[in-house]
Amino acid sequence: MRILTWQDLDEPARRAALARPALGRRDEVTASVREIIAAVRRDGDAALRGLTERFDGVRLERLAVSAAEFAAARAAVSSAQIAALRRAIENVTAFHAAQALPAVALEVMPGVRCERILRPISSVGLYVPAGSAPLPSAVVMLAVPARLAGCPQRVLCTPPGRDGDAHAAVLVAAELCGIDTVFKVGGAHAVAALAYGTASIPKVDKVFGPGNAWVTEAKQLVAADPEGAACDLPAGPSEVLVVADRSARAELVAADLLAQAEHDAQSQAVLVTTDHGLAHEVADAVERQRRMLSRQSILERSLAASRCIVAADLAGAVAIANAYAPEHLILHVREPRRWLEHVRNAGSVFLGPWSAEPLGDYCSGTNHVLPTYGYARAYSGLSTLDFMKRITVQEISAGGLAELGPVAAELARLEGLDAHAAAITRRLALLGTRP
Repeated sequence: MRILTWQDLDEPARRAALARPALGRRDEVTASVREIIAAVRRDGDAALRGLTERFDGVRLERLAVSAAEFAAARAAVSSAQIAALRRAIENVTAFHAAQALPAVALEVMPGVRCERILRPISSVGLYVPAGSAPLPSAVVMLAVPARLAGCPQRVLCTPPGRDGDAHAAVLVAAELCGIDTVFKVGGAHAVAALAYGTASIPKVDKVFGPGNAWVTEAKQLVAADPEGAACDLPAGPSEVLVVADRSARAELVAADLLAQAEHDAQSQAVLVTTDHGLAHEVADAVERQRRMLSRQSILERSLAASRCIVAADLAGAVAIANAYAPEHLILHVREPRRWLEHVRNAGSVFLGPWSAEPLGDYCSGTNHVLPTYGYARAYSGLSTLDFMKRITVQEISAGGLAELGPVAAELARLEGLDAHAAAITRRLALLGTRP
């Protein structure tokens, strides 16, 4: 890992120090994804089978996961693994159940009542990537809040393996979360199928879930189409930024950095520390620990985009973290809660030496579908409310109209919208009130 001293860098060098790995040429990705979406819209299931054979190397006759496949998946997963999934589901359920907002009803003035009611999204599509590793944890993070929100239709798509089956742990997690509608389709074509529907896969109103650049691009394209489906948030390659002072243990910081770097070749791990000695210790520990890990090819590439930055003090370190806006932010410092109030941009924050980031990935209760690539400046991680609509209601009495109507009419005339004004003044006339 490269070690950089923040105070020695000019502004362009600082921007470069906080730059993410390039995700490839956006225009090429967009063109490819547009072609995939068009094929799915035109040819439906036939396109899905062809694209699955092209990208996943397997030809499927049946896209839906059968009851027999669910049963085989249960038999393939150990009791210890099922127990771990159940505990994760319990914790995620507890935290996400507390997120629901109460309905609001308020008489803002006599005769004028305003309300906000909540309704679940009718049909949601949950995308669970496979890539270089199965992600049953992603099932939990998507399916639990969808169930808590009360979404009537919950459809899950996940890529098949070379054997033509969805990963057993993904199916078991889906079943434990109450989902029995799963399709063996991945990538941008899965997003297209969920957004527009095919003979096999129902159209949904909103698509959720992380993925690669093609999946993210597909979600954004279908969300921009009135005939498509909304999407949750930009969620791409994983990333972590650790803020550490001299109190931090180098081996733990290195382990946290490697835990995210192993996700993907485009993942990024950044250390911001106030101590030059710790920076060198962590860099050495990363190299030692890396040699003991299995995903060497991925780590070699992702660590090439990782770095250690030495800041003048903790206030400067947190400012660098806010500028970077990481998906995961670890405050590996003395009195971490003291510094929490200074955090402005982060998807999820981990306080202190024992708050290992993988706990959030799997089972602490928070959601691991988080904004990446700097989108934490404006987006939040997934929550139960993302699966719900907040609808406002107003009820005006005759007395309320008599009092408030002239205000609305005056504002309508101010904007030059005489039809707006007339919708008020005609009612006022019926009440015998002068507009």
